[in-house]
Formats: sequence, C-alpha cells, structure tokens
Amino acid sequence: MRKTTNEPGTLLVESPVGPLMLHAAADGVTGLSLDGARMARARVDGTRDAAAHLDALASQLDAYFDGSRTEFDVPLALDGSSFQREVWHALRAIPYGETVSYGELATRIGRPGAQRAVGLANGQNPVAIVVPCHRVIGADGSLTGYGGGLERKRYLLGLEAGRTELPLLV
Repeated sequence: MRKTTNEPGTLLVESPVGPLMLHAAADGVTGLSLDGARMARARVDGTRDAAAHLDALASQLDAYFDGSRTEFDVPLALDGSSFQREVWHALRAIPYGETVSYGELATRIGRPGAQRAVGLANGQNPVAIVVPCHRVIGADGSLTGYGGGLERKRYLLGLEAGRTELPLLV
C-alpha cells in the first residue's frame, strides 16, 4: 500500500520490514529511510521528475519484496564525501544473495585495513536496501550492526537467500 505525505518529494510505502520513507529530487532518489521517518539530510523537491523517481522506486521495492527483482535501476542522487560515495558504489556491486565482510569491502575499494572507515560510510548510507548495506557482515560471518536493526537485516538476507518462511516484521 502506498501513501503520500504532505511534503513534496517524499512517499511513504508499506513493506514487509515496516514503513519506508522514500525521498527524491529531480536528479534521482536521495534517501530511503526505515520506520517511515523523514531523513533530515535528504534533498527533496516537488518536481515531476522527483515524483517519477518515487513511483519507480516504490514499484521496484514491491518487486524486490515479492522476489521478482534482484537489482534496482532507479537513478540515485546521493550526497556524501567522495569516500562515502566510493563505498556506496562498491556496496551496489555486491550481488543479490551474497555477503562480504567490512575488510573484504575495504580491499575491494583498494583500501585494505580501512574496514572501520568502510563501516562508518556503510552506516551513513542514505538509501537502505537499494544500496545494499545489509549485505555486509562481520569477518567471522556474524550479523553486525544495521541501522534498521538486526531483525530487518536478517529478514533481508533471508529474502535474498530464497527463504519463504520469513515472518512479516510489521
């Protein structure tokens, strides 16, 4: 079920992991926040392009949650440092259903030993799910911090692993 908000450039949608607040501007999606909370830093505007990005993302999220979509192709307009954007780009290269450690992600971007910095950039990811920060785990294979909570992370990884017995988290 989709809901609109009173603020242009935002759209509230329901999902199996709870309400998601989508944010967009004319140049692309700027945020996806869990729990339906407005992101303070997300740029938004009321342009027709922003509305089209929101509609496209909502449709792609529906397909992701029903198991028929494994990648997102909405335009993203992410504000962050060059290092953060580098990490977020690397996150998008992690294939659906796979996980990597923070150290492995640091190595992939050519910065071995920078796993803590990678973890911080991961935690600042403004577009959860689409930029799949949930696919990053601890070096020992354990689930580690996730801004949306470990239950959501467990759910998303289970969804991508094809587990059909997942409970709704809403």
